[in-house]
Amino acid sequence: MFDLNDIAIFIQIVDAGSFAGAARRTGVPANTLSRRIKQLEQYMGVRLFHRSTRKLSLTDAGHSLYGQSATQINELSEVSRQLSAGSGEPTGRIRIAAPSDFFEIFQMDFVADFLSRYPKVHLDFALSDQRVDLIAEGMDLAFRAGIMPDSSLVARKINTGRRILAASQTYLDTYGIPVDIYALNHHICILAPSVAGQSTWHLDGPLGGAQIVISGRFSANTAQAQLKAAISGLGICFLPEPILRSSLKGGTLVEVLADHDQKNNDLFIVYPSRKHIPLAVGIFVDEAVVYLQGKLLE
Repeated sequence: MFDLNDIAIFIQIVDAGSFAGAARRTGVPANTLSRRIKQLEQYMGVRLFHRSTRKLSLTDAGHSLYGQSATQINELSEVSRQLSAGSGEPTGRIRIAAPSDFFEIFQMDFVADFLSRYPKVHLDFALSDQRVDLIAEGMDLAFRAGIMPDSSLVARKINTGRRILAASQTYLDTYGIPVDIYALNHHICILAPSVAGQSTWHLDGPLGGAQIVISGRFSANTAQAQLKAAISGLGICFLPEPILRSSLKGGTLVEVLADHDQKNNDLFIVYPSRKHIPLAVGIFVDEAVVYLQGKLLE
């Protein structure tokens, strides 16, 4: 018997790019999705996908079915979402990609309060400094910093930020204060890991921009680890201002070359589309933006 839900499953698989991606989106096992698609193919008498171990692609029949049904299925889904939204109670699982040390700024008090107020919502955080493919990984949204490249993703800016230089007073007493940005070549700096053992910092100043090749004896792939290394006197760090703010106020770190920084270190929340955003996701985005804007101004 023909089941309209199988068409909806077919649309989800095409949009996700794989059975595994659709499984993450829907919470339905990939083998179940595969079985439903086989049933649909048998009912229609056509093959919808070319399958291989590495790639999933549409047949001509699959392209035709997607082109003629995707809009209608998505419109039905939107009607359902709006009716659910009318109940005023968000539900569902929200999958969120964020940097490894995200919870150093995004405190658990927000999470606890959010889950308390919305008892039918589940939050799944995937923490990594690698930029995941939201669609392929089935993520609802991600927090990202830096310059947003042109893409199909929707980006909502949370704040305008910059990176600045800082070091401990102990380090500066031992090695001296850099007189200009080119003196950084001769200082010990705290790096992100690299095969070459050195990095290039891009700095803006009164005379314009400059690229400085720096080196050091300690590297780490999270901002919090680099911050702790700077506080311990291991070198000069180059980190987002909000991460350094409390250390600068408390005197454990001192800003270095204050007339130089790196702009375009803005924080964004990104999601795949403006359409068909689940109620729970929309509420989380709105509240998280307000919360982070307040935290970053403290």
